[in-house]
Amino acid sequence: MGLFDKLKSALTKTKEVLRTDVRDLLKAGEILDEQNLEKFHRGLIRTDMGVVAAERIVDELRAKYGGRTVQPDDIWNVVKSNLKEILRGTGDCRWDVTDPLSPLKMAEDGLTVILVCGVNGVGKTTSIAKLANYLQKSGKKVVLAAGDTFRAAAVEQLTLWSQRLGCEIVTGAHAADPASVAYQGVDRALETGADVAIIDTAGRLQTHQNLMQELGKIHRVIGNRLPGAPHESLLVLDATTGQNGLSQASKFSEAAGCTGIMLAKLDGTAKGGIVVAIRQQMGIPVKYVGVGEKIDDLELFSPDEFVDALFAGA
Repeated sequence: MGLFDKLKSALTKTKEVLRTDVRDLLKAGEILDEQNLEKFHRGLIRTDMGVVAAERIVDELRAKYGGRTVQPDDIWNVVKSNLKEILRGTGDCRWDVTDPLSPLKMAEDGLTVILVCGVNGVGKTTSIAKLANYLQKSGKKVVLAAGDTFRAAAVEQLTLWSQRLGCEIVTGAHAADPASVAYQGVDRALETGADVAIIDTAGRLQTHQNLMQELGKIHRVIGNRLPGAPHESLLVLDATTGQNGLSQASKFSEAAGCTGIMLAKLDGTAKGGIVVAIRQQMGIPVKYVGVGEKIDDLELFSPDEFVDALFAGA
């Protein structure tokens, strides 16, 4: 399947909300009055796209079609065009299907460092392996750094992935300072002439202040070893998270300056609308999406395909 078909399958839950809670409100020939607009507004919010995006869409619908008979296709075109515009953002990120690395900010010369963070259980380690595989297939030499020094299982899992992928990994002693492992990872990548160093970090809840401060320290230490690094700070976000994803994006961005999202666990249980809220309210774009369990199941995010898949059949 292509990305569109994978997304269409993955976004089943959101599509169901649109079909049952939203589309039935907009039958051809009905008047788009304030009562229907309010119901429509509530339906959009249930997709997790957030109040701000929903209000923007409803305001445009009111201006264009308020008090008039409804043509459903015109209504959906307004919704889709707004969502695509929000997800594309201000041009700070580009998605070029001919260039698989197009969303990433790569170093102008030499090593690119990518810091990866997220809460517990979002699929961070697997996402890192997928990204490393993706980069290697694009001709990049990758070094991994296992910064989750408090969970032996996390180091073991990432080490196994490195062996399968044939890329080097830097590890530290159990309970070693994660910032030290990150520093050593960048150091080793520079020594070996690698193109990209991917730094793993321990999963942590965004409400744990001391762990968020530790993440900030890792970010600073990387920059001390290589000025300008990390060039990317990616947040792995579980697509089923819902509105809590906005809190995660906010707190992790404060600590690690998040520049993008890898959207994991995008399956039939995901609503997916949360990425709209994060993009609109925080300016953080989705760069890659995980669309399955296999190592190759990482795809370049496409705002247009995402929105079109969201409304396919709705």
